[in-house]
Amino acid sequence: MKIVIGLGNPGKRYEHTPHNIGFAVIDKLASGVCVLRKSIRFSAQVGKFSINEEEVLLVKPQTYMNNSGAAVVRIVRYWKLNLSDVVVVLDDADLDLGSVRLRAKGGSGGHKGLESVISSIGSEDIARVRLGIGRPRVGASGQADDVGLTEYVLKSFSASEIRKAEKSVECAVEAVKCILESGIDASMNRFNRRASDSC
Repeated sequence: MKIVIGLGNPGKRYEHTPHNIGFAVIDKLASGVCVLRKSIRFSAQVGKFSINEEEVLLVKPQTYMNNSGAAVVRIVRYWKLNLSDVVVVLDDADLDLGSVRLRAKGGSGGHKGLESVISSIGSEDIARVRLGIGRPRVGASGQADDVGLTEYVLKSFSASEIRKAEKSVECAVEAVKCILESGIDASMNRFNRRASDSC
């Protein structure tokens, strides 16, 4: 079994925000192939489908972003999954809106949701698909502060940003399917060479 976890916040108020783009990828993956059902046991929405005769679990933790690991570790332990079978999908403010990048492992890069997952499972060896969301425009100091970033990731995409976000979700879905079928290394070679506007 493989597992694909999208990070985000539950509730309608967060649906179209940059911080929930990981959820959007899971919704797109689930569309037409499975229904995401609320699981009290795992504090998550969970759906299951098959790709190349292998079961794939789609997961949207309902524990809020900064506590995502609480749901993830329960699922990984319950199904006795190897970390090589886990893919995390998340937003990345250090990448331009519309870009998609894959990594086989590494630190959280300051992302609280990924930090929670890494801390809970006790390893950085998790494949991840990062969707760029950019950062808020800088002020007179030349830098966007953390408060500005926090507000930015929880504010809905503007009309001009929606198409870029939708395009990156489509690209990320393609990337996730590639990881499931061909593995993370082959997928990084394929997708990380693309220009951000080619997805």
